[in-house]
Amino acid sequence: MTRKNNNPGCKPSDELFGCSPGSACRVEAVLGVDERGQTVLPKDVREKAGIRTGDKLALISWSRDGEICCLALMKVESLSGMVKEVLGPLMQEPGKK
Repeated sequence: MTRKNNNPGCKPSDELFGCSPGSACRVEAVLGVDERGQTVLPKDVREKAGIRTGDKLALISWSRDGEICCLALMKVESLSGMVKEVLGPLMQEPGKK
């Protein structure tokens, strides 16, 4: 299923999510959280993303009005080159450039 971010509390532009024309943002899976707060990434998602045992993932959050509204996972090795490009605009206050 391909879709845009329709969460009314969190509306970063599609471009900031990497969802520019010609790209596809997808809901890959719906994950459950167990009583210990743990979740499992499905095998097919790990394979498509090239996630292997021992890899480090960064959990990135966006907040609005003091509450976290969106979460994303990114491989740490991809994070360093993408900080300015992807996270920089998201870390700015709304309305500031």
